[in-house]
Order: sequence, then structure tokens, then C-alpha cells
Amino acid sequence: MSHQSEAQLENNLIQQLIGLGYASVKIQDGDALVANLKKQLELFNQTSFSAKEFDAVLNHLAKGNVFEKAKSLRDRFQLTKEDGTSFYVQFFNSEDWNSNVYQVTNQISLEGSYKNRFDVTLLVNGLPLVQIELKRSGIEIKEAFNQINRYQNHSFWSNHGLFQYVQLFVISNGGNTKYLANNKLQSVKQTFFWADANNKNITELNEFAAAFLNPNHLGKMIAHYIVINETHKVMMVLRPYQYFATEAIIQQVKQSNDNAYIWHTTGSGKTLTSFKASQILMDLPEVYKVVFVVDRKDLDFQTMNEFNAFKKDSVDVTDNTQSLVRQLTDNTKLVLTTIQKLNNAISDRFKNNLEALRHQKIIFIFDECHRSQFGETHERITKFFDKSQLIGFTGTPIFAENASKNEFGKRTTKDLFGNCLHKYVITDAIRDQNVLRFGIEYIGKYKNKSNTFIDIEVEEIDKQEVLDSTKRINKIVDYIIAYHDQKTFNKQYSALLAVSSIENAVKYYDLFQEKKEAKEHDLRIATIFTFGANEDSDEAQDYLPAENDFDMAAEPKTSYKSSHSRDKLESYIGHYNKMYKGSFTTKDPKLFESYFKDISRRLKEREKENFNDARDRLDIVIVVNMMLTGFDAKKVNTLYVDKNLKQHGLIQAYSRTNRILGEQKSQGNILSFRNLKKATDDAITLFSNKDAIDVVTMPSYEKIAEKFDEALKALREITPTYQSVNDLESEEDEALFVQAFRKLLRNINVLQSYADFDWDDLPIDEQEFADYKGKYLDLYQKVKQDTQVQKTSILDDIDFELELIHRDKIGVAYILKLLAQMKGANTSEAKAQRKAIIDLLGGDIKLRSKRELIQKFIDENMPNIKEGDDIEEEFEKFWQEQKVLALGKLCEDEHLDKLQFKALIDAYIYSGREPIKDEVFQCLDNRPSILQARVIGDRIIAKMKEFVEVFEMGMVA
Repeated sequence: MSHQSEAQLENNLIQQLIGLGYASVKIQDGDALVANLKKQLELFNQTSFSAKEFDAVLNHLAKGNVFEKAKSLRDRFQLTKEDGTSFYVQFFNSEDWNSNVYQVTNQISLEGSYKNRFDVTLLVNGLPLVQIELKRSGIEIKEAFNQINRYQNHSFWSNHGLFQYVQLFVISNGGNTKYLANNKLQSVKQTFFWADANNKNITELNEFAAAFLNPNHLGKMIAHYIVINETHKVMMVLRPYQYFATEAIIQQVKQSNDNAYIWHTTGSGKTLTSFKASQILMDLPEVYKVVFVVDRKDLDFQTMNEFNAFKKDSVDVTDNTQSLVRQLTDNTKLVLTTIQKLNNAISDRFKNNLEALRHQKIIFIFDECHRSQFGETHERITKFFDKSQLIGFTGTPIFAENASKNEFGKRTTKDLFGNCLHKYVITDAIRDQNVLRFGIEYIGKYKNKSNTFIDIEVEEIDKQEVLDSTKRINKIVDYIIAYHDQKTFNKQYSALLAVSSIENAVKYYDLFQEKKEAKEHDLRIATIFTFGANEDSDEAQDYLPAENDFDMAAEPKTSYKSSHSRDKLESYIGHYNKMYKGSFTTKDPKLFESYFKDISRRLKEREKENFNDARDRLDIVIVVNMMLTGFDAKKVNTLYVDKNLKQHGLIQAYSRTNRILGEQKSQGNILSFRNLKKATDDAITLFSNKDAIDVVTMPSYEKIAEKFDEALKALREITPTYQSVNDLESEEDEALFVQAFRKLLRNINVLQSYADFDWDDLPIDEQEFADYKGKYLDLYQKVKQDTQVQKTSILDDIDFELELIHRDKIGVAYILKLLAQMKGANTSEAKAQRKAIIDLLGGDIKLRSKRELIQKFIDENMPNIKEGDDIEEEFEKFWQEQKVLALGKLCEDEHLDKLQFKALIDAYIYSGREPIKDEVFQCLDNRPSILQARVIGDRIIAKMKEFVEVFEMGMVA
């Protein structure tokens, strides 16, 4: 079967783009790129630049990193012309994007650390704003993604850094086409298919080009739908369903005064969509003000942070009702508040202040409108602002089937918000890999009076006395302790434990604490609940008490139960303070709120590169209702459930676990200690369709094991044994092995998350699997070495997905224990143990870099150590000596001042921030020339990272 070549794909795309309105231009290198830029900027700005003036423009454009350049693109540069006049140079017109000048070129070559040639480049006003990388059909597009990451490191910074103005990348092999924002260190998970308004993916390159790359649409995407995230210093681009929802809202506001809502499943990025809609709406002339309404102050805090992350200071959060009234009557265009404060603002006390607003067109956007008060408050708001327009967002709408009855009867989302403008349900999100499936396990068998086991699935066991018994809860705690490491990749992820009442939360916490003090586990546990009020609930909710609620809850003369729960929580917060050096308390509303925020921060910030896991990690948070809706943390992958959940509450709670994060996190783990099978099936059916259960939940252990068998069979066809990897004749053959073993890794990654996992069930034993893994990592090491000597390899473009290997619980401390055992063994046993240790070092990605030195210690130092108890001290002495020698050699080879460079390494270890090249050059005896600087700087930073990886990373148990 013949495949369309990359060159054919490229030529066909260029011809299509010319037909769509792009001007063809031939640009071979960086000089031609600069010359074309001058010509296009002159044309676009209707002026001409002298050589000196254009140098000033280039100097301005060269400043900053990718993130800062994204802001420069959207700004104007004040140029002082040679005649002394000021001229504002515009680089991109965001208001009238069709007035920009669009060009297409291909095969531009840039010389950076290496020479790179790019496939198809789209230029806007002469700046490269879209880079398209193609692979011939049959090649996975992930290889194009890896190629882009390499270009970012190798050459995008050259020639005034003009390629750092790229806003979007497109990757395609003809049949599969995706787009992504230009961000460093991103995952292939942040690449998206474009789709139509009905969520049908557009995968073919020619169809994608027609829908997405036509100048009108592309210009609009760059102008309106790329968001600059100030907190993370990255660009974000809207996914198609976010785009269509925002466009639908804009049209709704422009063309009518009717209310409406958006149904986008939990975890699909509703906050980003609502922010972008708010930002565009507040600039419409017919809109007086946009008010973004959340349900409680904790969400108020989270949403404010996310909004301000998208655009700094875009939200002036209202601390109290008086502040809200002030913002509603001043020039603030976007107001973020809670429904409770909004209700207070239109009370008798303040409504005279707002009288002038009653007939203004104010757009109210309700975040998570399934939780907004479906009663009096909603009625009062809509009656007071008689020209208001309400737009709701929800992941789980209220239908007749899941509506609660109140004084107004059963009210659905449609009753309050009108028509649904756009849907993107959980099955859509799973299909697009925007959220993960759920791996659900139902756990729990209990003995009845005749001493036989009853499965949890039997309805008769659902008796409150049994469910609340300390004996049962104790067994669940033991189960969680036994399986938590397996579920969370040895504590690399966190979990929530949802329980049915505060009384049970207390039981759970006390039992975990007792077992911790007895050294049965080292899990870091916290809990939070609102003491004294709303202590029991069958449905998931999420709130901190409002100010007036808090005063009542904190009142000393509460019931015994309330007092007791508060005293307990105070003592638990004391444990938390001791663990993390905090000063939180229930005695002060602000400090209690800060306690909630600190717990949230520990869970949310685990995904950040510089998060200190050893110091700040939090393993399990025990909750009754809080954090089960509206809370997003990508490093939460497990929910333990010991409470009844149903309908929207169940989907919301489960969805805390299924945020996408790299290859390792393959599903959200749900471990249910209740009979929730029917409730789960009913909820999935209600919020997607009757055929959705198999799409939303992971297959059984047996089915995954079958997939593993198929993957192993395919691997053995390429390499019958692990030794066969040595006989592979070409890089193409090696690539086939890497891809086959990678598929096996993905399957074992999922299998090991099941409580039923057992190597004895598999047709390969653990040792043989480890041997294959060692060969896989050898090939990865080969690619790294090839890259350092500037040799290109087809393996360069393959993602080895090393994060799948990070599950092994092996560290230096573990190796030292094995060495101590080896010391006490006889000669033959010691020889076998030595081999086992070397194999372990070769099979763990974190320890491979240390293998050579540890092997040296075993061969040269171990014979001279008499007692096994002395090994740890002798190893530490050896390690420090080797570290000093390695640092000395690095500094000698690169002519670095040792003290200055050591300080630079210490700063890198402490902050996680890679040094800039100027900091490196300050350590050199002589500053390199401009031509040499980039290569030398990159080389020294790479060596520094390698030094840290060997001597610092993973040295603490």
C-alpha cells in the first residue's frame, strides 16, 4: 500500500492555502525572513523604515521569551524616527483581523544549536505566527510534536528570535491533524483536534485547513481565542467546543435578551470559556456590565485566581456587599461575586443605591449553575434587574429526573436559564481525551451471623448501623493503607476520601492518626468540614460558610455534637500546623478560610514543576461535602467513597479524579465502599446517553489483561527475547521495538492500578519485563548521547513516555539496604544479589544515571567495609568525594569559577529555575563571542543538569 509522501502533503497544503487567500513567498533562511518582515511591516503600517529604524524594531522584537513576545505581538512599539517624530508600529490588528497580511512559505532553514528546516510556515505581517509540521501518512503525529519541541530548544531563538512569535503549531500526518499553543515543556496531551459545532472532529488535513487555517478564522483565533495566562506564564488556546460556546453566547447577547446556558462536562475548562466570553461581552457597546456569579466564597477565591491568571487584575473581587454595590455603580466592567452577596446587594438596605442600574443591560454569568439557588434568590435577582440577561454554565444540568422540590416546585436548568446553546458531554470529552475515564472498583464484604461473607452488591447489607460501625471503618482504613501507594504511583498523586457525615470523618481521621502513631503508615492526612451546620448530606456540595453562617457555627453555645466536631477539627488542624508549620485555626474565620485555601493549594500545585513534593505533599483529604464539586487538581487521581452519591452529585464527585495529566495518569480511580453500581450507571446515563457506561468507565481487569497479552505478543514478534533487542539491525527496527514496548508499558500501567493485579496472572514474569525495560532505557540513553554530539536519529522523534516507568519504589536508601544484606551473604548469594542490584539500577530511570558510580562503590569500596552497619556512612563519604571530583572536572573542562558555579547549582536545586545564560557566563574565565555563546551556554546548562541528576536527585529516601 503506497502512502502519500511528506513532500506531496506539503505541496498540496501550500496550494490549498494559496487558494484560501495566502500569498506565496519564498524564504530560504533567516536573512530572507528578516528582509520579508521589513517589507510586510512597512506595507501593513503604511510607512517605510530606514536601516537604523528597522534595527530598532528588530531589537524590540528580539526582547523577551515566548510568553513576553505574545504580549509584544498584541501591543504597539513607539519608534522614534530619524526625523525625531514618534511612530507607533503595529504588529497585529486584533480588532480587524482580516486587515492583516497573510503569507505562506516552506522549508525555511535556521541555524541555532543545530541547523533545522521547518515544513510550512504561515506569516502574518511578516512574523511567523503558525508553524505546521508534517509527517507522511502512517507515521504517528506525536513524532511531529516531538520535532516541534526540539526546534524550540535548538533554533527558534536564532535570527532575533522571530520564530518565538509562533502562536500556534499544527501537526499532521494527513489523516490526523491537531493544533496547540506555543508553550515549552508541554505534553502531547495539550494538542487538540478541531471540530464542528456538533463536536464532530475534523481530522483530515485538507478539511482542517479549510475550517481552521482560512485567514478569517485563523485571524480570529489569534486575536480573540488565545489567552495569556499570567500565573503560569503560558499561552492557552481555546478548544473547539469552548470556541463555539463563546461564539454562541456572543450571538445570543447581540441578537436577543433571552437567557441561555452552556452544558460542558465537568473538567472541560468551563472557567476558561466563561472568562473568554466575559472578556468579549464586556467590550460590546450594548453591554453595560458583566457580573460573574459563583456560589460560595471558596469558589469565589478559586475563580478569582483563575480569572486573574488569564488576565492580570481582570477581576476586582468583592470582599463584602458594600464593595459589590460600589463596583456595580462605578466603571468596573467585569465583577466577580457570590450569589449570596448579590442577594444582599438587592436587599432593602442597598437597593436604592442600585436603582439606576435596574434598566441597564447587565449580563450575569452563573458558574456551575446547577448549584445556583433554584428559588427565592434567583427570582429576586431577575426581578430587580429587569433588562438583565442570564447565561449559565454547568457540567451536570438539573433535569426533571434529578431536580429537588422546593417552594417553587421542581425547577430545572431549562426552567431558569432557557435553551442550551452548546453541549459537550462527558462522552465527547473522553473521546477527545480531554478528560479521563473512571476506573471504578466496588470493595467490601462483611460476615453475617452465620459467619459467611456477604458481597457489598447485596442490597440487604445497606444498613446504617453496619455502615457507621467503627469496626467496618477500621477495615476500610486498613484497605486504603494497603493500596494507596498502588493507586497513586507511590504517593506521586493525591486522593480524596468522601464520607457520609462529620461523625464518620472524625472516626476515619482518628483511626488514620492512631495507625500513623503506631507506625503502620506514613500517609499525610488532613480533613476539612463545616462544623456545626449542614453536617449530613446525601449529595455532594462544596462550600465554606458565608460570613453570617460562620459566626453562628463558631458560637460557643452550640449543640454538643457541633461543639465536639469543632473541637475535633481544631485538634486536626493542630496536626496539620505541626506537619506544615502553619498557624491555622477554627477560632478565626479568616484563618479557617486560609486553612481551606492551604489544603487546596497543596493539591493543586503538585502539578507545578517547582513543587517540593518531599516537603509539601498532602496524600489524602477526608471530606464530607467540601471539595467534591468545583475543585480541580490534576494531581488528584483517586477518590475513596464511603457515602451515598447520586445523579449530578455523583458525577461531580467522581470528576475530581479525571483531569488529564501526561501518560502516567491513565484513569481516575474510584474505590467505592458502598453499593453505588446502579447509582453510577444511572448518573452516567442521565448526563450522556444510555450507551455511555462502557465509554466512561474503564474495562474490567480481565479485559485489560487481554490487551496486555496482545501487546506482549506483538512485542515478541519484533524481539522474541530481551536479548533480541541487541540484534536489531536498523534504527527503523529499534523504533518498532520502542513503540511495541511502549504499548506494553501503557497496559501494565493500567493493570497495576487494579487491586487484583498479580504478576502470576501475566504470561511474562517481572524479571523478564524488567530486562525488556532495561533495553528500552538503553535505547533512550543512546538517543540522549546522539543529541549531545549533534547526530540526528529517527528515534529522536519518538516519545519514550518515561513517566510510565516512574512507578518503581526504588531509591538510594533502598539500594543501601540491599547492599547491607549482600554484605552478610555467602559468596554465591552475594554474587546473585550484586547482579540483582545492578539490574535494578538499570531498570529505574531515576537511578540509571547513578548506576556507574554505585557499581564503582560495590566493586572498589565494599570489599574494604567490614560491617554492614557501616555501609551507609561509607557510601555517604564516597558519594561526597565523587561529587567534588565531578564538579572539579566539569569546571576544569569548561573553564568555570568553581565557587560561582557551585552557587549557581545550589540556586537551581533550591528554586528549580534554570539559570539564564548570562548567569552562566559570569562563571566563565572569559565571556564567549556572540557566535559561540548560545552553544557554550546550552552545553554548560546541560552538564549542570546532568550533575544535579546524578548527585542530588533521589538521594533522600
